Amino acid sequence: MAALLLLPLLLLLPLLLLKLHLWPQLRWLAGDVAFTVRALRCKRALRARALAAAAADPKSPEGGCSLAGRLAQLARERPAHTFLIHGARRFSYAEAERESNRAARAFLRAWGWDEGPGGGGGAETAGEGGRAAPGAGGTAGSRAALAGCEGDGTPKVGGAAAPLEPGATVALLLPASPEFLWLWFGLAKAGLRTAFVPTALRRGPLLHCLRSCGARALVLAPELLESLEPDLPVLRAMGLRLWAAGPVPPPAGISDLLAAASAEGDGPVPGYLSAPENIMDTCLYIFTSGTTGLPKAARISHMKILQCQGFYQLCGVHQDDVIYLALPLYHMSGSLLGIVGCLGIGATVVLKSKFSAGQFWEDCQRHRVTVFQYIGELCRYIVNQPPSKAEHGHKVRLAVGSGLRPDTWERFVRRFGPLQVLETYGMTEGNVATFNYTGQRGAIGRDSWLYKRLFPFSLIRCDITTGEPVRDTRGHCMATSPGEPGLLVAPVSQQSPFLGYAGGPELARGKLLEDVFRPGDVFFNTGDLLVCDDQGFLHFHDRTGDTFRWKGENVATTEVAEVLEALDCLQEVSVYGVSVPGHEGKAGMAALVLRPPHSLDLVRLYAHVSENLPPYARPRFLRLQESLATTETFKQQKVRMASQGFDPSSLPDAFYVLDEAAGAYVPLTAARHAALLAGDLRI
Repeated sequence: MAALLLLPLLLLLPLLLLKLHLWPQLRWLAGDVAFTVRALRCKRALRARALAAAAADPKSPEGGCSLAGRLAQLARERPAHTFLIHGARRFSYAEAERESNRAARAFLRAWGWDEGPGGGGGAETAGEGGRAAPGAGGTAGSRAALAGCEGDGTPKVGGAAAPLEPGATVALLLPASPEFLWLWFGLAKAGLRTAFVPTALRRGPLLHCLRSCGARALVLAPELLESLEPDLPVLRAMGLRLWAAGPVPPPAGISDLLAAASAEGDGPVPGYLSAPENIMDTCLYIFTSGTTGLPKAARISHMKILQCQGFYQLCGVHQDDVIYLALPLYHMSGSLLGIVGCLGIGATVVLKSKFSAGQFWEDCQRHRVTVFQYIGELCRYIVNQPPSKAEHGHKVRLAVGSGLRPDTWERFVRRFGPLQVLETYGMTEGNVATFNYTGQRGAIGRDSWLYKRLFPFSLIRCDITTGEPVRDTRGHCMATSPGEPGLLVAPVSQQSPFLGYAGGPELARGKLLEDVFRPGDVFFNTGDLLVCDDQGFLHFHDRTGDTFRWKGENVATTEVAEVLEALDCLQEVSVYGVSVPGHEGKAGMAALVLRPPHSLDLVRLYAHVSENLPPYARPRFLRLQESLATTETFKQQKVRMASQGFDPSSLPDAFYVLDEAAGAYVPLTAARHAALLAGDLRI
């Protein structure tokens, strides 16, 4: 009877919640709770892993840093399970452990370490802090394996470069390959810091990166030597050890690192060599893309490496999954999320040195891939491919990554589904991450109270053209309302630190905000604008530097790009602001790449932007290109394109201008360009 009386109340409850504006949030409560439980389990597992490493025998390989200890643990628990597939080569976890042990011993010889008689890591060789002292013990032959070379390439003891010291930085300039991983893992086991250098860097930017992280040695791929030839004299003058790692013997003056490693034993390396004194110590440098200047070396701590081991667990990936990874390993997405995340669950990763959209589905079929890690542009490349038999009957159930735009998301799922897309958000140097665990299309996460208890963040009001926070009369920042773009910030704490960059403190200027909500608090400034809708879903809005002001209004480049991308004739779009003499602010320009076999229909394009964008947001210029310039991590080079302006005589591209009087886009001829500069053409 009581149940019958309660039934009407239960039926009326959704209406009551709707009237109180709570229903849009509570309808997703089950998903919020499920993800929170998963996150709590993940945190507990990582904490247990850290405590186990701290309690392990210092001579045991599982007593080292989190990366070395986790690999040793997997080699013991799942020795035969396939860890890595690269082309026709396959490596088990036990083989990965042995290969990285050889690399570690080779690096250890470079600073004179010797584990003592019988390979027991005797105490007589231990230096301050439990690490082996350089130069203690060892034979001349073993040290010579990685010594510098004379001009004829003959190895010798005590080459021109000084011996490496514990904690020194070794830079890797290598493409994605198994050898990249063995050397990275080996450096971690040897207690040396690694710097991931983007493979496209040369001349000034390359030297800047090596100097900024204090590199003492450089490992490079032989196939890069020809393009690096002009840099080699400067690299030698810097006192850098130069090692080559590849199948081709290096030229005179550069040591063969892989040959030296193959001569070493593959036994376990004592954990005390790599165990950090503090989990916040820097173990790795990853360089920012440098799209707005020279790259900066972001400090990656041992704690962040441990946290990234939980990435795929948070995404719902299991140890029996096969992960497809075609991202550069010098990028956080490839190394920390892809590789370290895979180690976290003990799964299998299919590593591609270079992404091929045409081979993608064939690779997935061949290796029975179940999880695909993407950057948004990869999905765009795949969905723009012509239909193939391989795209049907695949085993891919989950695509996880970041930067997937709504139009590509829709086309990707409609064509290749059923599969789940899990969009995430994060930054290399940042202390905040979001997960779209409900699968809401177009969102990058949830502004859930439960989620923010574990991973706190806020959206604050700011001047979106300058990126500066807007403060109240007390000097405090103000939270945004639903639907209002806000600057994403996250509190800096012991659990969520910001380590900054290698170099002077001025490099981190603007990244930290003080007195945000109360006196003395400190928040990390992502520089990204997000919008929270009335259901609590987070949507990426724009970068503060990308948003520009025109006709007194703020224009979000992502909003304009999404409208243009809805046209089936356009394959790629990049929107940015350009300065126009005699006009305040910046005028919008849209760089376009056509999808074959379409041609540019200016009438249709104008009608589309007029219908879907307010007048101030409509691009004033169009730039038709064969392809868009991007970085190796597929970021659009907007700064470079904006600096090129809109002079049709200086670039081979076709330019068009919005003629307000005609109500249409027309070719930007030399005469119209001159009239524009003279102020005689209204835009």
